[in-house]
Amino acid sequence: MNEASMQKAQGSAPGIAPEQGETLAQAAYRTLRVDIICGRRPPGERLRIERLKTIYGIGPTPLREALQKLSMDGLVLVEGNRGFTVAPLDPDEFLDLNTARTAVEKEALRLSIARGDDDWEARVVAASYLMAKEDAALDGASYVPDSWEKANSAFHSTLVSACGSSWLLRTRAGLHDLCERYRRAAVYQKLGKRDLGAEHSEIEKAVLDRDAERACALTEKHFALTAETLVTATAELGAK
Repeated sequence: MNEASMQKAQGSAPGIAPEQGETLAQAAYRTLRVDIICGRRPPGERLRIERLKTIYGIGPTPLREALQKLSMDGLVLVEGNRGFTVAPLDPDEFLDLNTARTAVEKEALRLSIARGDDDWEARVVAASYLMAKEDAALDGASYVPDSWEKANSAFHSTLVSACGSSWLLRTRAGLHDLCERYRRAAVYQKLGKRDLGAEHSEIEKAVLDRDAERACALTEKHFALTAETLVTATAELGAK
């Protein structure tokens, strides 16, 4: 899928609307961060201030502040006098992120399985139902829709939601956001070639069976397959 098709599928980039208590720079940071993560601003794109002013309807000063902050997140590169560029997808970085995310995810999952009550189990079942519907809808799809990403995020978040540690969940959320744009690219590369429905179903069953070891092993494999897909796809593109 080319960039134009991706933009059409995902919808045009939204204008910047500050939420209550936000400065324009904070709103610009939040909006651009979402657009980079979801692929509206693709890897390698030159982020020219004049163009961004037109797209987002905001002045240059808050945009520059937002881009500087995004560079601290590793999502934007500052190229001296040449301005700003969306950071490329770096397979080595994703492998590192995936290692950290997997470790945090597994610990949160173990605690959640040990501490989760009946209400948590009901939420797991509900999230799994929506996940199954979205996985089924991927069959024959030409892109990864936002609805699938939303269901996938909700599914994995629900599984660990009973862990009882706000710090674990906060750390996990940050890693999840950084991994998302990589994950979208990896899932797209394997549309129709990977049974995500079966992977999610197996994880759900292990969680509801309170089999922490199996649930963690399946989750680790699930994340590893995504990382492997992206590394392979990047290598293939580099060989062309």
